Amino acid sequence: MAVPVGDQQKEKPPIISEKDEEPSNGEDDESEIEEDEDEEQEGEAASGRTGFDREKMENLFRRISTDRIPLRVHDVIIKGNTKTKDWLIESEVEALKKATTVQGLLQAASVANARLQRLDVFDSVNITLDSGPPELPGTSNVVVEVVETKNPLTGDIGFFSKPEARSWSVEGSLKLKNLLGYGDLWDGSLSYGWDQTSEVSAGVSVPRFRRWATPMQARVSLLSQDWLKFSSYKERASNLSLGLISSKNHDLAYNLSWRTITDPSQMASRSVRRQLGHGLLSTLKYTFKVDKRNSPLRPTQGYALVSTSQISGLYPDPRSIRFLRQVCYL
Repeated sequence: MAVPVGDQQKEKPPIISEKDEEPSNGEDDESEIEEDEDEEQEGEAASGRTGFDREKMENLFRRISTDRIPLRVHDVIIKGNTKTKDWLIESEVEALKKATTVQGLLQAASVANARLQRLDVFDSVNITLDSGPPELPGTSNVVVEVVETKNPLTGDIGFFSKPEARSWSVEGSLKLKNLLGYGDLWDGSLSYGWDQTSEVSAGVSVPRFRRWATPMQARVSLLSQDWLKFSSYKERASNLSLGLISSKNHDLAYNLSWRTITDPSQMASRSVRRQLGHGLLSTLKYTFKVDKRNSPLRPTQGYALVSTSQISGLYPDPRSIRFLRQVCYL
Protein backbone atom coordinates (compact mmCIF):
# COMPACT_ATOMS: atom_id res chain seq x y z
CA MET A 1 0.00 0.00 0.00
CA ALA A 2 1.34 3.46 -0.93
CA VAL A 3 2.06 5.86 1.85
CA PRO A 4 1.65 9.62 1.37
CA VAL A 5 4.78 11.75 1.42
CA GLY A 6 3.66 13.54 4.54
CA ASP A 7 3.15 10.23 6.35
CA GLN A 8 6.57 9.03 5.25
CA GLN A 9 8.17 12.17 6.71
CA LYS A 10 6.29 11.67 9.97
CA GLU A 11 7.32 8.03 10.28
CA LYS A 12 11.00 8.74 9.46
CA PRO A 13 13.02 9.13 12.67
CA PRO A 14 15.06 12.30 13.12
CA ILE A 15 18.73 12.12 12.24
CA ILE A 16 21.06 13.42 14.91
CA SER A 17 24.61 14.21 13.88
CA GLU A 18 27.61 13.72 16.06
CA LYS A 19 28.20 17.47 16.21
CA ASP A 20 24.74 17.99 17.68
CA GLU A 21 25.36 15.33 20.24
CA GLU A 22 28.58 16.99 21.44
CA PRO A 23 28.06 19.22 24.45
CA SER A 24 28.85 22.91 24.10
CA ASN A 25 32.07 24.22 25.61
CA GLY A 26 31.62 27.10 28.07
CA GLU A 27 35.04 28.60 27.36
CA ASP A 28 34.29 28.94 23.64
CA ASP A 29 31.03 30.73 24.39
CA GLU A 30 32.78 33.13 26.73
CA SER A 31 35.51 33.94 24.16
CA GLU A 32 32.88 34.65 21.49
CA ILE A 33 31.06 37.00 23.87
CA GLU A 34 34.30 38.80 24.70
CA GLU A 35 35.11 39.23 20.97
CA ASP A 36 31.66 40.69 20.34
CA GLU A 37 32.10 43.11 23.24
CA ASP A 38 35.55 44.17 21.94
CA GLU A 39 34.12 44.83 18.45
CA GLU A 40 31.31 46.91 19.92
CA GLN A 41 33.78 48.91 22.01
CA GLU A 42 36.03 49.51 18.97
CA GLY A 43 33.03 50.65 16.92
CA GLU A 44 31.94 53.05 19.65
CA ALA A 45 35.50 54.41 19.95
CA ALA A 46 35.76 54.91 16.16
CA SER A 47 32.41 56.71 16.02
CA GLY A 48 33.49 58.84 18.97
CA ARG A 49 36.74 59.79 17.25
CA THR A 50 34.87 60.61 14.04
CA GLY A 51 32.45 62.85 15.90
CA PHE A 52 35.33 64.53 17.74
CA ASP A 53 37.25 65.14 14.51
CA ARG A 54 34.13 66.53 12.85
CA GLU A 55 33.59 68.89 15.76
CA LYS A 56 37.21 70.05 15.58
CA MET A 57 36.88 70.76 11.84
CA GLU A 58 33.62 72.67 12.38
CA ASN A 59 35.25 74.76 15.10
CA LEU A 60 38.23 75.44 12.83
CA PHE A 61 36.03 76.55 9.91
CA ARG A 62 33.94 78.69 12.26
CA ARG A 63 37.05 80.36 13.60
CA ILE A 64 38.45 80.98 10.14
CA SER A 65 35.20 82.55 8.94
CA THR A 66 34.69 84.80 11.98
CA ASP A 67 38.07 85.57 13.54
CA ARG A 68 40.92 87.42 11.85
CA ILE A 69 43.74 84.93 12.28
CA PRO A 70 47.12 86.55 11.51
CA LEU A 71 49.14 84.72 8.89
CA ARG A 72 51.78 85.73 6.37
CA VAL A 73 53.24 83.95 3.37
CA HIS A 74 56.81 82.75 3.78
CA ASP A 75 57.38 81.43 0.26
CA VAL A 76 55.54 80.75 -3.01
CA ILE A 77 56.57 77.47 -4.63
CA ILE A 78 55.76 76.95 -8.33
CA LYS A 79 55.54 73.45 -9.79
CA GLY A 80 54.61 71.93 -13.13
CA ASN A 81 55.72 74.68 -15.51
CA THR A 82 58.18 73.43 -18.11
CA LYS A 83 57.78 76.18 -20.72
CA THR A 84 56.00 79.01 -18.94
CA LYS A 85 58.32 81.53 -17.30
CA ASP A 86 58.37 81.66 -13.51
CA TRP A 87 58.10 85.45 -13.43
CA LEU A 88 54.82 85.30 -15.36
CA ILE A 89 53.20 83.01 -12.77
CA GLU A 90 54.73 85.01 -9.90
CA SER A 91 53.26 88.23 -11.28
CA GLU A 92 49.78 86.68 -11.43
CA VAL A 93 49.95 85.42 -7.81
CA GLU A 94 51.70 88.47 -6.40
CA ALA A 95 48.69 89.31 -4.22
CA LEU A 96 49.34 86.18 -2.15
CA LYS A 97 52.47 87.72 -0.63
CA LYS A 98 50.51 90.74 0.58
CA ALA A 99 47.97 88.74 2.60
CA THR A 100 48.20 89.16 6.40
CA THR A 101 45.30 86.97 7.57
CA VAL A 102 43.92 83.53 6.78
CA GLN A 103 40.78 85.05 5.27
CA GLY A 104 42.83 87.38 3.10
CA LEU A 105 45.05 84.52 1.97
CA LEU A 106 42.05 82.40 0.95
CA GLN A 107 40.58 85.29 -1.05
CA ALA A 108 43.93 86.03 -2.69
CA ALA A 109 44.33 82.35 -3.61
CA SER A 110 40.90 82.34 -5.27
CA VAL A 111 41.75 85.48 -7.27
CA ALA A 112 45.17 84.10 -8.26
CA ASN A 113 43.59 80.86 -9.46
CA ALA A 114 41.15 82.79 -11.65
CA ARG A 115 43.95 84.98 -13.08
CA LEU A 116 46.05 81.95 -14.01
CA GLN A 117 43.05 80.25 -15.63
CA ARG A 118 42.37 83.43 -17.61
CA LEU A 119 45.77 83.14 -19.31
CA ASP A 120 44.31 80.19 -21.26
CA VAL A 121 47.64 78.31 -21.35
CA PHE A 122 47.00 75.84 -18.50
CA ASP A 123 44.74 72.79 -18.41
CA SER A 124 44.47 72.96 -14.61
CA VAL A 125 45.65 75.14 -11.73
CA ASN A 126 45.86 74.00 -8.12
CA ILE A 127 46.88 76.27 -5.22
CA THR A 128 47.68 74.60 -1.89
CA LEU A 129 48.25 76.38 1.42
CA ASP A 130 50.86 74.53 3.48
CA SER A 131 52.43 75.26 6.86
CA GLY A 132 55.60 77.31 6.97
CA PRO A 133 58.93 76.40 8.58
CA PRO A 134 58.69 75.23 12.22
CA GLU A 135 61.07 77.96 13.35
CA LEU A 136 58.72 80.62 11.86
CA PRO A 137 55.29 80.22 13.48
CA GLY A 138 52.36 82.02 11.91
CA THR A 139 53.69 81.54 8.37
CA SER A 140 52.51 79.55 5.37
CA ASN A 141 54.03 78.22 2.18
CA VAL A 142 51.87 78.51 -0.93
CA VAL A 143 52.31 75.77 -3.53
CA VAL A 144 51.12 76.70 -7.03
CA GLU A 145 50.91 73.62 -9.24
CA VAL A 146 49.99 74.07 -12.90
CA VAL A 147 49.47 71.65 -15.76
CA GLU A 148 50.38 73.18 -19.11
CA THR A 149 48.12 72.52 -22.05
CA LYS A 150 48.91 69.26 -23.83
CA ASN A 151 47.72 70.44 -27.24
CA PRO A 152 48.88 74.05 -27.78
CA LEU A 153 47.61 74.14 -31.38
CA THR A 154 43.87 74.33 -31.96
CA GLY A 155 41.79 75.24 -34.97
CA ASP A 156 38.33 75.26 -36.47
CA ILE A 157 36.67 75.73 -39.83
CA GLY A 158 33.12 76.54 -40.84
CA PHE A 159 30.90 77.24 -43.82
CA PHE A 160 28.37 80.06 -43.64
CA SER A 161 25.60 81.26 -45.89
CA LYS A 162 23.72 84.55 -46.21
CA PRO A 163 20.47 83.84 -48.05
CA GLU A 164 19.45 87.51 -48.16
CA ALA A 165 22.68 88.40 -49.99
CA ARG A 166 22.89 85.09 -51.89
CA SER A 167 26.48 84.61 -50.79
CA TRP A 168 28.54 81.87 -49.20
CA SER A 169 31.73 82.04 -47.19
CA VAL A 170 34.23 79.69 -45.60
CA GLU A 171 36.08 80.72 -42.44
CA GLY A 172 38.92 79.04 -40.59
CA SER A 173 41.18 79.91 -37.70
CA LEU A 174 44.25 78.55 -35.94
CA LYS A 175 45.47 79.34 -32.43
CA LEU A 176 48.88 78.54 -30.94
CA LYS A 177 49.29 78.91 -27.18
CA ASN A 178 52.39 79.73 -25.16
CA LEU A 179 54.93 79.42 -27.96
CA LEU A 180 57.62 81.49 -26.22
CA GLY A 181 56.61 80.76 -22.63
CA TYR A 182 55.32 84.29 -21.99
CA GLY A 183 51.66 83.25 -21.98
CA ASP A 184 51.56 84.47 -25.58
CA LEU A 185 48.66 83.58 -27.85
CA TRP A 186 49.22 83.48 -31.62
CA ASP A 187 46.23 83.27 -33.92
CA GLY A 188 45.54 83.39 -37.61
CA SER A 189 42.26 83.50 -39.48
CA LEU A 190 41.10 83.23 -43.07
CA SER A 191 37.74 84.21 -44.47
CA TYR A 192 36.81 83.78 -48.11
CA GLY A 193 33.48 84.80 -49.57
CA TRP A 194 32.48 83.99 -53.13
CA ASP A 195 32.21 87.16 -55.24
CA GLN A 196 32.37 89.49 -52.26
CA THR A 197 34.84 89.63 -49.34
CA SER A 198 38.10 87.94 -48.42
CA GLU A 199 40.21 88.58 -45.33
CA VAL A 200 43.46 87.20 -43.95
CA SER A 201 44.68 88.23 -40.50
CA ALA A 202 47.28 87.22 -37.94
CA GLY A 203 47.87 88.48 -34.44
CA VAL A 204 49.64 87.93 -31.15
CA SER A 205 48.77 88.93 -27.60
CA VAL A 206 50.98 88.88 -24.50
CA PRO A 207 49.42 89.32 -21.02
CA ARG A 208 52.50 91.14 -19.73
CA PHE A 209 56.22 91.36 -20.38
CA ARG A 210 58.61 91.75 -17.46
CA ARG A 211 57.91 95.14 -15.84
CA TRP A 212 55.36 96.12 -18.49
CA ALA A 213 52.27 95.16 -16.49
CA THR A 214 49.62 95.80 -19.15
CA PRO A 215 48.67 93.39 -21.96
CA MET A 216 50.10 94.02 -25.42
CA GLN A 217 48.45 93.09 -28.69
CA ALA A 218 49.41 93.31 -32.36
CA ARG A 219 47.45 92.31 -35.46
CA VAL A 220 48.04 92.50 -39.21
CA SER A 221 45.21 92.01 -41.69
CA LEU A 222 44.60 92.12 -45.44
CA LEU A 223 41.07 92.84 -46.60
CA SER A 224 39.66 92.64 -50.11
CA GLN A 225 36.07 93.65 -50.89
CA ASP A 226 34.44 93.30 -54.28
CA TRP A 227 31.37 95.55 -54.69
CA LEU A 228 31.11 95.46 -58.48
CA LYS A 229 27.61 93.99 -58.37
CA PHE A 230 26.32 96.67 -56.02
CA SER A 231 28.39 99.85 -56.31
CA SER A 232 30.87 99.17 -59.15
CA TYR A 233 34.12 99.40 -57.18
CA LYS A 234 36.75 97.27 -55.44
CA GLU A 235 38.47 97.99 -52.16
CA ARG A 236 41.67 96.59 -50.70
CA ALA A 237 43.05 97.51 -47.30
CA SER A 238 46.10 96.59 -45.25
CA ASN A 239 45.81 97.19 -41.52
CA LEU A 240 48.20 97.19 -38.59
CA SER A 241 46.78 97.45 -35.07
CA LEU A 242 48.75 97.81 -31.84
CA GLY A 243 47.24 97.60 -28.39
CA LEU A 244 49.56 99.72 -26.26
CA ILE A 245 47.77 99.99 -22.91
CA SER A 246 44.86 97.97 -21.59
CA SER A 247 43.69 98.23 -17.99
CA LYS A 248 40.47 98.34 -16.04
CA ASN A 249 39.68 101.96 -16.90
CA HIS A 250 42.03 102.87 -19.76
CA ASP A 251 42.69 101.55 -23.27
CA LEU A 252 45.14 103.01 -25.77
CA ALA A 253 45.48 101.63 -29.30
CA TYR A 254 47.14 102.67 -32.55
CA ASN A 255 45.87 101.75 -35.99
CA LEU A 256 47.57 102.21 -39.37
CA SER A 257 45.61 101.42 -42.52
CA TRP A 258 46.51 101.70 -46.22
CA ARG A 259 43.43 101.60 -48.45
CA THR A 260 43.12 101.38 -52.24
CA ILE A 261 39.83 101.87 -54.12
CA THR A 262 39.53 101.07 -57.84
CA ASP A 263 36.74 101.32 -60.41
CA PRO A 264 37.36 98.67 -63.12
CA SER A 265 33.95 99.11 -64.73
CA GLN A 266 34.11 102.93 -64.87
CA MET A 267 30.50 103.00 -63.64
CA ALA A 268 30.92 104.07 -60.02
CA SER A 269 28.98 106.98 -58.61
CA ARG A 270 30.47 110.44 -58.26
CA SER A 271 30.90 110.09 -54.49
CA VAL A 272 32.87 106.86 -54.99
CA ARG A 273 35.03 108.35 -57.74
CA ARG A 274 36.15 111.08 -55.33
CA GLN A 275 37.68 108.39 -53.12
CA LEU A 276 39.47 106.44 -55.86
CA GLY A 277 43.19 105.81 -55.40
CA HIS A 278 45.23 105.39 -52.25
CA GLY A 279 44.40 106.58 -48.77
CA LEU A 280 46.33 106.41 -45.51
CA LEU A 281 44.64 106.28 -42.13
CA SER A 282 46.80 106.74 -39.03
CA THR A 283 44.72 106.80 -35.85
CA LEU A 284 45.36 106.94 -32.13
CA LYS A 285 42.38 105.84 -30.06
CA TYR A 286 41.94 106.34 -26.32
CA THR A 287 39.06 104.85 -24.33
CA PHE A 288 38.12 105.70 -20.76
CA LYS A 289 35.70 103.35 -18.96
CA VAL A 290 33.93 103.61 -15.61
CA ASP A 291 31.33 101.12 -14.39
CA LYS A 292 29.72 101.73 -10.99
CA ARG A 293 26.59 99.66 -11.59
CA ASN A 294 25.51 97.06 -9.07
CA SER A 295 24.97 94.53 -11.89
CA PRO A 296 26.20 94.55 -15.50
CA LEU A 297 23.15 92.57 -16.70
CA ARG A 298 20.22 94.11 -14.79
CA PRO A 299 21.45 97.19 -12.96
CA THR A 300 19.15 98.94 -10.51
CA GLN A 301 21.53 101.64 -9.34
CA GLY A 302 24.85 103.20 -10.28
CA TYR A 303 26.15 104.46 -13.62
CA ALA A 304 28.49 103.47 -16.46
CA LEU A 305 30.51 105.77 -18.72
CA VAL A 306 32.50 105.02 -21.88
CA SER A 307 34.38 107.90 -23.50
CA THR A 308 36.30 107.40 -26.76
CA SER A 309 38.70 109.96 -28.23
CA GLN A 310 40.11 109.36 -31.70
CA ILE A 311 42.76 111.42 -33.51
CA SER A 312 43.55 110.69 -37.17
CA GLY A 313 46.21 112.12 -39.47
CA LEU A 314 49.29 111.58 -37.32
CA TYR A 315 51.37 110.42 -40.30
CA PRO A 316 52.84 113.36 -42.29
CA ASP A 317 51.42 112.47 -45.68
CA PRO A 318 49.10 114.63 -47.80
CA ARG A 319 47.05 111.56 -48.70
CA SER A 320 46.36 110.70 -45.05
CA ILE A 321 42.88 111.23 -43.67
CA ARG A 322 42.64 113.79 -40.87
CA PHE A 323 39.84 114.10 -38.35
CA LEU A 324 39.10 114.37 -34.63
CA ARG A 325 36.29 112.35 -33.11
CA GLN A 326 34.86 112.26 -29.60
CA VAL A 327 32.14 109.81 -28.59
CA CYS A 328 30.66 109.45 -25.13
CA TYR A 329 28.19 106.81 -23.92
CA LEU A 330 26.47 107.18 -20.57
